[in-house]
Amino acid sequence: MDYRDVFFVVTGPTATGKTARAVHLAKTIGGEIISADSRQIYRGMDIGTGKDLAEYDGVPYHLIDIRPAGYRYSLYEFLEDFERAYDDIRGRGKPVIMCGGTGMYVETVVKGIKLPPVPRNEELRAELEGKSLEELTALLKTMKALRNNSDIDTVQRATRAIEICRYYEQHPELKALTEPHPMENALVIGVEVDRDTRRERISRRLRARLDEGMIDEVRRLIDEGIDPEDLIYYGLEYKFVTQHVLGQLTEEEMFRQLEIAIHQFAKRQMTWFRGMEKRGTPIHWLSSALPPDEFTSRVLALAATFSNNDNNP
Repeated sequence: MDYRDVFFVVTGPTATGKTARAVHLAKTIGGEIISADSRQIYRGMDIGTGKDLAEYDGVPYHLIDIRPAGYRYSLYEFLEDFERAYDDIRGRGKPVIMCGGTGMYVETVVKGIKLPPVPRNEELRAELEGKSLEELTALLKTMKALRNNSDIDTVQRATRAIEICRYYEQHPELKALTEPHPMENALVIGVEVDRDTRRERISRRLRARLDEGMIDEVRRLIDEGIDPEDLIYYGLEYKFVTQHVLGQLTEEEMFRQLEIAIHQFAKRQMTWFRGMEKRGTPIHWLSSALPPDEFTSRVLALAATFSNNDNNP
């Protein structure tokens, strides 16, 4: 079959080895990879985001290192950048593979949702100022717009999510634009791992990143002029390591709180993916324990069935 006819998506929670699976698939079919990771787009944020570029081993990748650290990237921008990369790869006659665990990026692309740019709402921000993350999260749950709850672990991110939802509520004429128009050629593969193994991998990987110099990376970014609040905005590693560098957390407190936060993040990611399935996007789950050749063979078998039977989401 012609693998250019299928849009391969490799996704799943953190620490499942998605990139290695996508790279093996890309090498097998001569494809290129578009990243769907909301943090790996930033230059200089390497260790904390797990941006192991050597893992691509010559496979062309896109949407990594495309914005400076400190920038606040939006879903709207991602969709624009994705479309350019997708058209470029297809235009050169190569299969496209999207790989990443940012559920909202994945679902928005697969569902073919288009979004308008959303301006800042200073009045709303003033209204929300002083509210806790728990209060903002509770407010978000009352809103129906597509949003990435798995990635909201700071007050700033929650405030922005509310700002976006409120904008859509105030502009009902945008509803038709934001309605799903699913990609007919998308085959979504989920990389799964059992809970205990995932937790062990997360803890081991966190310790390895700290040993590789993640704290020094954050110090360097601050020394280069990046506002610590911008790093905290990115959440997870950058939130807690920045708080440690600023003297707000001891190293032990940082490690313990960050470890818990990453475990919670992985759980929220799985909640998102299960929600995707309930919202009508089929995800074909394959175990991360499969040998690379077998994993890729199963993906290609699914692609053949998917193509022959027109079994599209």
